[in-house]
Amino acid sequence: MKTDRLLELLREDAQLTPAQLAVMLGEKEEDVKKAIAAFEKDGVIRGYHALVNWERTEIHRATALIELRVSPQKDTGFDEIAGRVMNFPEVESVYLMSGGYDLAVTVTGETMSDIAMFVSRRLAPIGGVLSTATHFVLTKYKDGGVVFHSDYEERDERGSNLCD
Repeated sequence: MKTDRLLELLREDAQLTPAQLAVMLGEKEEDVKKAIAAFEKDGVIRGYHALVNWERTEIHRATALIELRVSPQKDTGFDEIAGRVMNFPEVESVYLMSGGYDLAVTVTGETMSDIAMFVSRRLAPIGGVLSTATHFVLTKYKDGGVVFHSDYEERDERGSNLCD
């Protein structure tokens, strides 16, 4: 079984059926089903979700990337603070980073004001949080490997259209 290729195909399109995947991989459908079940059981596949372009809906959403500088906790390092942060329903992702800050947190809310209130009232007061820097997402051009603006023309490094 070409497990790396199977995972890549599922990452690109989680709606592919085991039958379709089997044909694409040159494998038996039953083997594909077993491999997927094993990935799910072992925690390799953590879930499936739709990637939504909220700008094309009537639903108001704001997204921000928040940089956190934190003081690592004795015995748990960054894990304890990351655990507290990721338990807030507004938080979509938490990453431990190298560089100028420690944790990158992606947050959504109905408005930018909602996110600002979340940062000031819930995130910043957490013990061990030294500072925050909030960056609001203004436009998504690409997310999760998916291009969000179909009218966006790819350009090469000289600024020329690649399609010309």
